[in-house]
Amino acid sequence: MTERLVARDIEVRFGGRAVLEGLGVALEPGTLTVLVGPNGAGKSTLLSCLAGLRPPDTGEVALGGRALHQLKARERAQRIGYLPQTPEIAWRLDVETFVSLGRTAHRGLFGHDEEDARAVADALEQAGLQAFAQRDVTTLSGGERARVLMARALAGRPAWLLADEPMTGLDPGHQMDAAVVLRRLADAGVGVIATLHDLSFAARIADRLIVLADGRIIADGAPGAALNAAVIAKAYGLEARWIAGRGGALLDVIGRTRPDSHD
Repeated sequence: MTERLVARDIEVRFGGRAVLEGLGVALEPGTLTVLVGPNGAGKSTLLSCLAGLRPPDTGEVALGGRALHQLKARERAQRIGYLPQTPEIAWRLDVETFVSLGRTAHRGLFGHDEEDARAVADALEQAGLQAFAQRDVTTLSGGERARVLMARALAGRPAWLLADEPMTGLDPGHQMDAAVVLRRLADAGVGVIATLHDLSFAARIADRLIVLADGRIIADGAPGAALNAAVIAKAYGLEARWIAGRGGALLDVIGRTRPDSHD
């Protein structure tokens, strides 16, 4: 069974400025949790701390009651998959070989085996990349590269998948495909955490929404409760309302709030 991922009183400072400040959160497996907030709110920094890639200056992140810094890098990589925001790929490899790099932490003494091959094939299928398997990954578009990076993360079959802006560069159809993949993973018991900028899309796909502003959590809960008009005004300085749409609620931004109404 997938274990909880918990951040306790974490603080991260860059150049004397607190990017995250006294932040604590317990994240549940089998849940699609979406982090939202304005630029500079600390979303990507929090995600990198949760992935064990950036140790907090104070506090700790624990998986199943064990601090991440106590886990060997290989063990952590087997349990936590991380999908970076920027789809930059420097190596000239075919897509299938690149995706197979997601199996590195799982390989034994004899290298690539049948289980690895199945995991890579499944990841290519989930990301809709079977037809791209022999393509040079450096020749792909930004959106295609984003899908390749997702497939690499999926190939590791992690208990937790942390995705930083996984919809970046994807057209609307592939955004929905990616959302379906994240939904299926969560339904299968994987803990999924993603950062998004599109609030309407976030509210549509999330089980749980966490709103960050100035390095702190200002709302946390079901989308309708966590992302109400007052929270949007506080986090983004916007006057907005939710309106009914055919595919779910849509955010109607009316305008900026008065300068003295936004902390």
